[in-house]
Amino acid sequence: MTGSGDAFRLDGKVALVTGGASGIGESTCRELARAGASVIVADINLENAQALATQLPNARAAHMDVTSRESIDAIAAQLDHLDILVNNAGIAHVGTIEQVEPEDFDRLMEVNVKSVYLVTRALLPLLLKSRGSVVNIGSVAGQVGVKQRFAYCTTKGAVLAMSRQLAVEYSKELRVNCICPGTVQTPFVEGYLEKYHAHEKDKIRGELNARQPIGRLGKPEEIASLIRYVCSEEAEFMTGSLVVIDGGWTAV
Repeated sequence: MTGSGDAFRLDGKVALVTGGASGIGESTCRELARAGASVIVADINLENAQALATQLPNARAAHMDVTSRESIDAIAAQLDHLDILVNNAGIAHVGTIEQVEPEDFDRLMEVNVKSVYLVTRALLPLLLKSRGSVVNIGSVAGQVGVKQRFAYCTTKGAVLAMSRQLAVEYSKELRVNCICPGTVQTPFVEGYLEKYHAHEKDKIRGELNARQPIGRLGKPEEIASLIRYVCSEEAEFMTGSLVVIDGGWTAV
């Protein structure tokens, strides 16, 4: 165990973050690098991933489509060691069950759920070898019902279930935890506002802030700091946990 002055260090660790080029993924790459890890910024947008990697010590970019086995396997074949996997890539959708078309539902399941399975399965041999740590980015939407989020709530509930199952299946070989944020100020949220509420952004942004009892959206850096802790040796007794960081949303 490290001393308090060197808390939550990840020196010598190798981490891969999916969806690592923006939002929570970007902040996570920055935070893990700050903690001493070598970071693989894995993203479908290679240009953005490369731009971020050049700003970080011991980082490199990797083009990864998390819905493609070929893309994932190509990255896995390049690695000979991995300590940390952060399954962060994901998309959102707005609509009730009546409004969600089958193709939209399938797309969310593919990106938010199947990708976690595909990426984790491909990298599992390396993670078992290092007795590593998997952090899945879930959501409070997997724990409570959110209006107009039928497909999204469904997928995030599945991520929570997968996290717990993996933690039990590999309880002595691997740590698996799930971070469950509330609404976080990211390009993800801005894209939602632009797509669905372009004519009333300020109004909806105010409603999103108010949804968290603390009165504001979360910051990507706050989620990243929690991920760093969960990956550290100080958290070695933590596995199978669903860790909520939501400004009090689920406490109401």
